[in-house]
Amino acid sequence: MPRFSRAMLGGFLSVGVLAASLSAPLLAQSPAAQTGKEITVERLFRPPSLGGRLTQGIEWAPDGKRFSYLDREGSGKDAVTQLWTMDGSTGERKVLVNAATLKSVMQPEKAKTSQATGLGRVQADNYLWSPDGNSLLFIGSNSLVLLDLKSMTPKPILSSEAEIEDPKFSPDSRWISFSRSANLFVVNISSGAVTALTTGGSEEVLKGKLDWVHPEELDARTAYWWSPDSTKIAYYEMDERPVTRYSIADMSSSTGGSEFTRYPQAGEANPIVRVGIVGVTGGPTPSGSGSASTNPETRWLDTGANTDVYLARVNWLPDSRRIAIQRLNRAQNQLDLLFADVATGASKTILTESDKYWINISDDLYFFSDNKRFLWSSERTGYRHFYLYDDSGKELAQLTSGEWSISDLGGFGPGSANHPAVDEARGFIYFISNKEDVRETQLYRVALSDKSLTRITKDAGTHSARIAPDASAFVDTYSNAATPARQDLYRMDGKKVAVVNEGKVPELAEYKLSPVEFVEVTADDGTKLNASLIKPTTFDPTKKYPVLINVYGGPHVQLVRNAWGGLRYLLDQVYAANGYILFTVDNRGSWGRGHAFETPLYHHMGKIELQDQLAGVKYLKSLGYVDPARIGITGGSYGGYMTLEALFNAPDVFKLGVSDAPVTDWKLYDTIYTERYMGRPQDNAEGYKDSSPVNQAEYLKGKLMLVHGTGDDNVHFANSVELLNAMIDGGRYPDQFMAFPGRGHGISDPAARMLEIQRTVEFILGNL
Repeated sequence: MPRFSRAMLGGFLSVGVLAASLSAPLLAQSPAAQTGKEITVERLFRPPSLGGRLTQGIEWAPDGKRFSYLDREGSGKDAVTQLWTMDGSTGERKVLVNAATLKSVMQPEKAKTSQATGLGRVQADNYLWSPDGNSLLFIGSNSLVLLDLKSMTPKPILSSEAEIEDPKFSPDSRWISFSRSANLFVVNISSGAVTALTTGGSEEVLKGKLDWVHPEELDARTAYWWSPDSTKIAYYEMDERPVTRYSIADMSSSTGGSEFTRYPQAGEANPIVRVGIVGVTGGPTPSGSGSASTNPETRWLDTGANTDVYLARVNWLPDSRRIAIQRLNRAQNQLDLLFADVATGASKTILTESDKYWINISDDLYFFSDNKRFLWSSERTGYRHFYLYDDSGKELAQLTSGEWSISDLGGFGPGSANHPAVDEARGFIYFISNKEDVRETQLYRVALSDKSLTRITKDAGTHSARIAPDASAFVDTYSNAATPARQDLYRMDGKKVAVVNEGKVPELAEYKLSPVEFVEVTADDGTKLNASLIKPTTFDPTKKYPVLINVYGGPHVQLVRNAWGGLRYLLDQVYAANGYILFTVDNRGSWGRGHAFETPLYHHMGKIELQDQLAGVKYLKSLGYVDPARIGITGGSYGGYMTLEALFNAPDVFKLGVSDAPVTDWKLYDTIYTERYMGRPQDNAEGYKDSSPVNQAEYLKGKLMLVHGTGDDNVHFANSVELLNAMIDGGRYPDQFMAFPGRGHGISDPAARMLEIQRTVEFILGNL
């Protein structure tokens, strides 16, 4: 499961809303609270979107003086898309690539034949700036076109029958690298010649190409890395032969077709991964010849004799002579930072992190240009903070501290979406944090000289930032619970330069929208939990109302946030218009409040989370306007799992539940995610049994709606099949079961998604 629940983001019943205090609840006022007409499900699926639309394709130019973005004007057949730039210091806009030229170079995206997750959940770039800033690379599924920005002349770089994946410029802008057919290649831009850097790649052995589980559960985004001097590439080789070849039946096939994926289930074998170095030299053949020459052999780096580990991150040091590898043990409670010598392959351990429970991998490693220091982050205090080390592994300073955590930036320069932004010239590190309110995110900076902290963004709500490579300006994406996301250009001192996208949705003013109320719930042990409440649009405190609880509840996801929920929030308004209260609580185990808040679920998932959800129910029952006999619960992915946990383990509390794509048996889920929290089933058999709702299905009393896509490559359809068998053995069956042929983890195509939502709304309104 990912940090962000796709079943929530792409699904049907989540709330992107927030919380505050019980004694003095806050209200996030909707644009037209208590006035106007009511939103319907049908309107949610008609254009234009009521959820707002962000500007796409924002990429800073390498010199940091301007950024580019795609802007579409008009609608339907009359729509015109152009590539614009905005000056980082003045906000002046100019067309960089006009519609006609853009149409000639913009490459068609790969046609989607499935709704896969894994690396498929990371949105691919449409184009890239060359590091020298002189050209743009436009990326298609099997073609690459280079546009010279001086002459505006397009140059086809490559066309291939096989899919082209993960293209990149070399740092010196002379080469373009890519993965194809599980091998790694480079193209010489000046000659157009292709060199094969690896051979022998296949479905069984991936070279420079990621598998399914690493991007899904370790947030890996690439399988190869250019050296800073552009002479070498480091890459993963992933031997998938030990991994189960999992078959997903094609329900639409007349001949019983199947798709296969290498999927390691809990306790099973993982791919064997190693890191190799290959030089970018050799005798290339012309790109049109249909063949390519092979580069000299790969040098493999020593990462230890034990291959049953995770090589979670790879980074070059500035000198191009050493590589940093983060090695995580199978239990995921020890992380070693290794420095490997490129010339010899020898490595040494620079530092080691250990944790009683598990270690969360980050993208915070940064090497300073002096080649003597690096930035590191750790949750060793229970909260993630920055530390400064020298290259021998000696800690020089802890740069941030306190009962709050740093978070990833969400965008710093081309190709580095998650790293902290380090301004070496001025001595600042920029980062995102919820330091002052765990329901919000703000941009901060810490000074290397004296560790002083400065908050850059001001408006209460949720901010993410794409910072210019020279740290002179940033594009801020901002929203709160009542305001659709907008994008603005700021200087680094926090002064606004220009509006990029105002983000307004004028039609929202026509609707009756109930505000979000932020409350605090007390868990059984006294822990304060953030929660949110949306009351019916025609609320009368003398009446009793049913409650629908939206739940995720699992690691790496935080639902109670001061952020615009888009269509998810608007769907909650459909329920509010029908006299329902919407409630969400972030239980222990969820994201956003430090490592110590996560760990109570260790080796026994579902139990502490349910305790906290029941504390939320207790709070609801204390309200005079809640009908305690009409409480329902719904969620997707881990939220679907929690829905089953609630129905089966607190059957007298919940009248109804809607479970979308749930894990029903943790032995069926993947190694990295499941073992991080549960250990291996061989070592924690009782924990797996107690944590898997398939073993408690006999206790169901309320009504259940079960939803699952048969093509789900993340939480396999087998989870729902196993649950169905358990229910059948007990003489029960879901009150409604929706199977979506070929759909993945989170029903995403409009027709299926609309049907899913319509039936879900009907089920809840008819039974709660």
